Amino acid sequence: CLILSFFSRGKLGRYPPWPGKIVNPPKDLKKPRGKKCFFVKFFGTEDHAWIKVEQLKPYHPHKEEMIKINKGKRFQQAVDAVEEFLRKAKGRDQASSHNSNEEKNRHNSNEERGKQSAGEEKRKANLPEGKLKKGTGEGKKRVSSVSSERGSKSPLKRAQDQSPRKRGRPPKDEKDLTIPESSTVKRVMTGTVAGFKWPPSVSEPVKDSDPHFHHFLLSQTEKPAVCYQAITKKLKVCEEETGSTSIQAADSTAVNGSITPTDKKIGFLGLGLMGSGIVSNLLKMGHTVTVWNRTAEKCDLFIQEGARLGRTPAEVVSTCDITFACVSDPKAAKDLVLGPSGVLQGIRPGKCYVDMSTVDADTVTELAQVIVSRGGRFLEAPVSGNQQLSNDGMLVILAAGDRGLYEDCSSCFQAMGKTSFFLGEVGNAAKMMLIVNMVQGSFMATIAEGLTLAQVTGQSQQTLLDILNQGQLASIFLDQKCQNILQGNFKPDFYLKYIQKDLRLAIALGDSVNHPTPMAAAANEVYKRAKALDQSDNDMSAVYRAYIH
Repeated sequence: CLILSFFSRGKLGRYPPWPGKIVNPPKDLKKPRGKKCFFVKFFGTEDHAWIKVEQLKPYHPHKEEMIKINKGKRFQQAVDAVEEFLRKAKGRDQASSHNSNEEKNRHNSNEERGKQSAGEEKRKANLPEGKLKKGTGEGKKRVSSVSSERGSKSPLKRAQDQSPRKRGRPPKDEKDLTIPESSTVKRVMTGTVAGFKWPPSVSEPVKDSDPHFHHFLLSQTEKPAVCYQAITKKLKVCEEETGSTSIQAADSTAVNGSITPTDKKIGFLGLGLMGSGIVSNLLKMGHTVTVWNRTAEKCDLFIQEGARLGRTPAEVVSTCDITFACVSDPKAAKDLVLGPSGVLQGIRPGKCYVDMSTVDADTVTELAQVIVSRGGRFLEAPVSGNQQLSNDGMLVILAAGDRGLYEDCSSCFQAMGKTSFFLGEVGNAAKMMLIVNMVQGSFMATIAEGLTLAQVTGQSQQTLLDILNQGQLASIFLDQKCQNILQGNFKPDFYLKYIQKDLRLAIALGDSVNHPTPMAAAANEVYKRAKALDQSDNDMSAVYRAYIH
């Protein structure tokens, strides 16, 4: 029975479909509390997850529909893997059926021989003694001949050896279908789930599973590289050689809901592309959240989901224990804190402020000083990711500042991200975030440059993407951005104007320490041209248009 799951995340996001196979979970892995679910390994990836029963639908009736919706090459490869698995399974079933028929024929033959033997014994009993000895000798000779033809095993033993295997035990040739364990999960699980080992028969079907679900399903996990998705949301804290600390999660907590939310009141300021997904996940994981946004209408959806409404930033800070903010740039970050009815007016001793905006180190240092001067606690925590990762609770959080506040934010960071890093003193996270986005923005410009060069030299852009996806550069980012360009779909997942802002700030960071950034400077000029072509509010992949105009 093939299955398709539709795992959606409310009104703010949805995982794409993905084919997988129900298997036995590792013995040391606890099943999530709540509704019935199955442990799944996904075809074409190294990922795995607990999937709830109500998120599953029959696979065959929906297969064509899902293929039309998801045009990605990796998804098609995963579907091909399912079909190959089915062909092998069908072959094994036919072989098993053939063996079963042969066994039935042998059994009938044995019964016939048994009847003949019984008749022979009855005949012997009626013979005179002399003839009986002669007959017995002939009988022994005949039985010996039959025995030598069949080998040394008894009929019962042979029947056991040749009978179909018990349910739940795949034949030996199925071992090549086992999906390998993710190296990411291996690394993560050495902490909290020490001693974690896959059982030898990890590809076995779940013995006690609902008969409607059998081996296959389509799960709504993200594509391979993102995923690092799903086992448990247990965290580990590990000290790295650099002195930074990271909190790492094995999956998106929104998948299994295993977070224990903090009892502190949470405030959130700014409901843009990133902030919307973050707040949604905080609410889903049971946090008490008060929201504010410059455009008040954006708050309505979250009020419906259980959030409270704050009239001003100052009011949110004064009524909450920890207030997060995520706005567009340094000016917006300063205005939010220092402006009329701003954050600073609500700060008093013990109040906590976490700025998740991507800004420069000087800006975040200035904000930290004014917050702390009022007795408040400050943490910077910019996030690496995009709208989809924000919706999926799979962001990477880079934090610096008050270490105690970082730990107090643990359940919030678990809800919104897959990993968080503590990088030390205020300013370090801002610098690291700008470097990360500098690399990402430069890479995006190079992708656009390569696609346009392929076009003007008469090469297929799709073939170029296929080649890149088979090489060392293969990634979800590469595939998604190239698909945007090929389809002419530049709906924003990460605004072009913001990646250009980050490139500008990264170049300034290099200038401040007299470090050359010629690649970033070149990429920045291309984004500036794209902005001049009115691409600011499109996705960063719209930088492609700077090359074709």
